[in-house]
Amino acid sequence: MWGSGLRGRRPVEFGYGQLRSLPSVTRTAVVECAGNGRSLFTAQQGETVSGTPWTLGALGAARWRGARLRDVLDRAGITASAVEVMPRGLDDEFISGGVNLGRVRRPLPVAKALDDVILAYEMNGEPLPYDHGFPVRVIVPSWIGIASVKWLGDIEVSDTPLVSPWNTQFYRLFGAAHPAGGSAPLTRQTIKSALELPFGATVAAGVAMTLTGRAWSAAAPVRTVEISTDGGEHWRPARLCDTPRRDGWVRWSADWRPRTTGRVEILARATDRARGVQPERTVHNTQGYLFDAVVRHPVTVV
Repeated sequence: MWGSGLRGRRPVEFGYGQLRSLPSVTRTAVVECAGNGRSLFTAQQGETVSGTPWTLGALGAARWRGARLRDVLDRAGITASAVEVMPRGLDDEFISGGVNLGRVRRPLPVAKALDDVILAYEMNGEPLPYDHGFPVRVIVPSWIGIASVKWLGDIEVSDTPLVSPWNTQFYRLFGAAHPAGGSAPLTRQTIKSALELPFGATVAAGVAMTLTGRAWSAAAPVRTVEISTDGGEHWRPARLCDTPRRDGWVRWSADWRPRTTGRVEILARATDRARGVQPERTVHNTQGYLFDAVVRHPVTVV
């Protein structure tokens, strides 16, 4: 840990054992890529975007255990003048268009860093797996996934704002609906719901079945989930199977007996306790971030 936001501006090192000796916390949180649902801009809205064409699989929920970043910063000697911290990973340097952008790193405001961020070394009660950032990764609840840097190597603490390619040329909203220089850097994720059913699944007419899915919101616990089995003409409430909480997802279910054959679209729409609700359409941005519209899930009844 190093930078102008530390007392004496002298680097401070923390070993893995030291980190594990600090008081620990356990948080269940969803880590979701900002581009989750990106392909739906094209498939559902007819709009062109760049980037990996995710459907709704670029996320996961887990029980994370680790040290509070607040405690580590306090022990390192963070000053009252510090404004941002920037974790940096130990993964390979990222090259884009022939330009070496260095290792993944992204600033966090001190207020967020001191709030609920943890340096996680366990996932679901076991040591952090290698592909999830062993030995230590950052977990930034409710924020886009790039903020939860894996394979943590160092953290810069600064008394001036910090920048990196991951908050300047990436992870901002660009396009006709946004400022010419792009939006402010993306922070909090959005609200979504999804069916646990393959796109294009085939189901039998006249046979009762239970639709299941997940809903989640970064702003507040999910309050309700509604479903439509006729393309959005009629809606009815689904059953919530868990106690909703912020930063985690809730399972939902609903009974359905398809009556007629043919192609139908099933829709699920989540509302959270902050009055956030999934829109019919997401405002376009060129990199396909933060798709939060109700997904039109195709199913064939035979």
